[in-house]
Amino acid sequence: MTDLARSGAVLGLLTGLGLLLVWRGLPRHRQAGLAGRVLPYLKDTPRPSNLLTNDTPAKGVVATLFAPLVGELGGHVERLMGGAASVRQRLLRAGLAPDVERFRAQQVIWGVSGGSLMLALGTLSALTRGSSPVLVVLLTGIGAVSGFAGADWFLSHRATRREQRMLAEFPTVAELLALAVGAGEGAVGALERVCRLSRGELSDELRRCLADARAGASLPVALQGLADRTGLMSLTRFVDGIVIAVERGTPLADVLRAQAQDVREEGRRLVMEAGGKKEILMMVPVVFLVLPVTVLFAVFPGFSFLNFTM
Repeated sequence: MTDLARSGAVLGLLTGLGLLLVWRGLPRHRQAGLAGRVLPYLKDTPRPSNLLTNDTPAKGVVATLFAPLVGELGGHVERLMGGAASVRQRLLRAGLAPDVERFRAQQVIWGVSGGSLMLALGTLSALTRGSSPVLVVLLTGIGAVSGFAGADWFLSHRATRREQRMLAEFPTVAELLALAVGAGEGAVGALERVCRLSRGELSDELRRCLADARAGASLPVALQGLADRTGLMSLTRFVDGIVIAVERGTPLADVLRAQAQDVREEGRRLVMEAGGKKEILMMVPVVFLVLPVTVLFAVFPGFSFLNFTM
């Protein structure tokens, strides 16, 4: 197959995909969504007040045109991959709104970007080096799958990093709560004082708990929401200790100090475990670099003397 034939095959494939997308996007092939079916019956309703509208930035023309397509592709990805409960939990752990549809749309954008990049590289390779069109299609699929998996991995990584920051802040916050309670503050007053004086991920979660408590929820229920949004066992034990202390009248300051000490001990244990796991990796440069050089320096003078005497 000549270069001209390969170029024609690639261009024909791209043209066919474009015509297929145009045919798929015709009005008679579209299925009306819930908003499209209900909106004609709501035209006579009075407009709501501007005070109740969200201050969201206006979307551009490109975003407006491609939003339905991205939403439809996100629905297909959700049906294929599933795991909406896991995604919602990781979004909460990452401090984001539990909007699974928005994450699926972002995942589609990541996949399309990866597929487009690999398609461009494969097309360039086909035009310059005469690669097979099958390789171009394979690279495009690999790029799309890598984009989908990369978005999922980035969400998990973001949730893990946020929980690590919360775990690092937890002993200090627990000590501040213990000092405030020991000085005569109540549980709510101590939380308000700590949230006012501290900054960080854990402080933001405590502010959210206080907002839930001011909205009508009891303090134990609000703190239980904090435990449900995070995946840290230390925070779960911390919340359970506060809830039991508030409900049964146990001295709260002692409970908070014990929780802070437990977290410090757990952090020390994690550091020791990480050091034990890194011990094998530390032996690699010693065995393969330092030890051979030492043996070489010890043996080379003897070989040189033998060669000299011979």
